[in-house]
Amino acid sequence: MLQALMNILSLCWKPFGRGGENFDSIGVIGGNLGGGGGGREGREGLLWFRDTGKYGSGDFSMAVVQANQVLEDQSQIESGPFGTFVGIYDGHGGPEAARYVCDNLFKNFHAISAETRGVVTAETIQRAFLQTEEGFTAVVSELWSTRPNIATVGTCCLVGVIFQQTLFVANLGDSRVVLGKKVGNTGGIAAIQLSTEHNANIEAIRHELKELHPDDPQIVVLKHGVWRVKGIIQVSRSIGDVYMKHSQYNREPINAKFRLPEPMNMPILTANPTILSHPLHPNDSFLIFASDGLWEHLSNEKAVDIVHSHPHAGSAKRLVKAALHEAARKREMRYSDLRKIDKKVRRHFHDDITVIVLFLNHDLISRGSVQDPPLSVRSALDHL
Repeated sequence: MLQALMNILSLCWKPFGRGGENFDSIGVIGGNLGGGGGGREGREGLLWFRDTGKYGSGDFSMAVVQANQVLEDQSQIESGPFGTFVGIYDGHGGPEAARYVCDNLFKNFHAISAETRGVVTAETIQRAFLQTEEGFTAVVSELWSTRPNIATVGTCCLVGVIFQQTLFVANLGDSRVVLGKKVGNTGGIAAIQLSTEHNANIEAIRHELKELHPDDPQIVVLKHGVWRVKGIIQVSRSIGDVYMKHSQYNREPINAKFRLPEPMNMPILTANPTILSHPLHPNDSFLIFASDGLWEHLSNEKAVDIVHSHPHAGSAKRLVKAALHEAARKREMRYSDLRKIDKKVRRHFHDDITVIVLFLNHDLISRGSVQDPPLSVRSALDHL
């Protein structure tokens, strides 16, 4: 079992494949890309994109740009008899937790949904999250003697599920999904955030943490102008980060900066997602799912306006480039110069950014159309 776990954590995959390709490094998606949904894909330096593709309820657009030495963002679209599942996993401390979640969260969701005869509810999604958390904790336990720092790796998780004219959104951390909604017959568009974020820089999250830990005056600490949980991590919910959840992993030999001076009497972070259900309305035009790297540079309104004002094809790439232009502007440099900066050094200018845009075809949604063959598209585990 240990060797199998090591294989999971050391994978270095190609980026998105096309139908019929078999990835030797893992069996779960080999030959299961269903044609990848069609559409043009390409690469511009550290930017990978698929301009357009088809999923069960319309068209999608997808893009990823790398900033870290190893890509810590992971993402996937799965569409078939169960509906459509979108996942954005923004890793921190390393790529392993995000990779594990990309391997296992949808599989757990699918298996749990099958137990309930294919019915999707907030409970089935919550169970999939918690089962995935338990699985990653088991990986940490298995590797503790050889790779103890795996205990300090975690990931934010944003999931959207479209099932029978309802959108479910589940979130841990600070990735975000924003709905573009038509405003009457005016031709205008409104930006509506559907996800709840769990970042200590949000006052409500600090209040929540203080209520959960009333005897800990150091539960949130302002450090270098940024609020952090225990002065260490910004998000209060994640998968992984087991050093903040189980006291047996908050000790040597993990790095001293992660070790707490006082005993941990209860988990400091949780893996319990905030889940929202949204009945899809004919005025709901599109959904933008993205990791925090995008929202650091673009407002909800700006992102929705960019998608609304241009053709569907290339929407995700357009959003990523807009964020990169803004990142360059903040550092008083040209976008063309930013593009020349290599990964790892690039992280000083922006984070990894992943964007998936789903356009909603309400004729398909109302008919309950099933994707056939099923679509399964995943991001690279490391860049090209």
